[in-house]
Amino acid sequence: MSGEKRQIKLGAFLMTPGHHVAAWRYPDTAASEVLSFRFYKKLAQTAERGKFDMVFLADSNAIYEKYPEAVAQTVTVRPEPLTLLSALSAVTEHVGLAATVSTTYNEPFHVARKFASLDHLSGGRAAWNVVTSANPAEAQNFSKDQHLLHSLRYDRADEFLNVVTGLWDSWEDDAFVFDKDNAVFADRSKLHTLNHKGKWFSVKGPLNVARPIQGHPVVIQAGSSEPGKELAARTAEVIFTAWQTLEEAQLFYRDVKDRLAKYGRSPEDLKIMPGIFPIIGRTAEEADEKQALLERLIPQEAGVSLLSNLISFDLSPYPVDGPLPDLPELDQINGGKTRFTLLKDLAEREGLTIRQLYQRIAGARGHREIKGTPAQIADQLEEWFVSGAADGFNIMPPYLPGGLEDFVDLVVPELQRRGLFRTEYEGSTLRDNLGLKRPVHAAVQARNALPSSS
Repeated sequence: MSGEKRQIKLGAFLMTPGHHVAAWRYPDTAASEVLSFRFYKKLAQTAERGKFDMVFLADSNAIYEKYPEAVAQTVTVRPEPLTLLSALSAVTEHVGLAATVSTTYNEPFHVARKFASLDHLSGGRAAWNVVTSANPAEAQNFSKDQHLLHSLRYDRADEFLNVVTGLWDSWEDDAFVFDKDNAVFADRSKLHTLNHKGKWFSVKGPLNVARPIQGHPVVIQAGSSEPGKELAARTAEVIFTAWQTLEEAQLFYRDVKDRLAKYGRSPEDLKIMPGIFPIIGRTAEEADEKQALLERLIPQEAGVSLLSNLISFDLSPYPVDGPLPDLPELDQINGGKTRFTLLKDLAEREGLTIRQLYQRIAGARGHREIKGTPAQIADQLEEWFVSGAADGFNIMPPYLPGGLEDFVDLVVPELQRRGLFRTEYEGSTLRDNLGLKRPVHAAVQARNALPSSS
């Protein structure tokens, strides 16, 4: 594998009907199909036609009703992702199927069982984006007034993930023998009961699903805070992250990759994929026109609401054409600390008003926005890829289906022409295509470590 040329990994982040907050108003957007299976089928098959590694569905367990006008002006309904990905597994063959499921408002046994099932149903293409909930409205849907503190959410997430991976190892790979003649369906000696008792969870196990085809579904994380980076270095195989500048992305890339060795991992064991919001035109002028139209379509209340949510601070009382007010110190923020810092720094660095800032983030939401012709888009992706800032990218189309189709039909061929992206899938599982090792079962690893008898 070391002799093969390193290539870009791509995820299609399917926030429907597009990542821009005004995407549903864009002329070519299928706004009325956000709950249509036919719509998602087309998107997944388009990503597969473009040889994407995976499609990714984010999720939240609440509608944030603090800003009533914004609720009326933005898309607040989407399918539950695991239900949808299970259906998409039947109409795709190669593309990975990734979903966000929060550790804050779920139980480990449920999550382990659902992702193991998806991995079997899809032939080894499941991936779990492990998050802690940051939207305060979610707490109120689960019998709580407010979230756990940020540090406690990560502590719970750490144990949650340990339990899930332990449950995935309930059965060894060859435990099921299906011996009809001798009436042996499974080898009982290859069943392992977890018996976990920890600070947050007590889970006996074992899981009533066979070990996933990939061993473990691919584990994705998105936290870029200090505890998030440490958890990712120990457990994650893909990181979705958000950076505005090459220098910031390079620093994050080196920081996380350098942490892997202390956990017995190599840099190849973790793929870092920053989010990219591409506005693509066949000419630079066409790209400029698309951007200008999207900005004109942003309802003011929706823009202020989005920005307020992202920084966990209510901006609605402040003049929209004035600067950001004095914001709380970082340790007083109980939402997403990384996104708060990123957006605050962006506003201060460029002297942006509240309106200008929400226009900047109304599509990319703190991720990097790039604009131009297919060659110009490819230039920018190539620069980050070869400069040690990324192993690939999570592509965030401004509107759907057109934004994804433009990337597949215009940018992917340019990346392929440069030898930076595959022309065919490498294998049958998501791990194969990402170049990730299949985890060895813990019991097998322990047996292999025993000294051999002479």
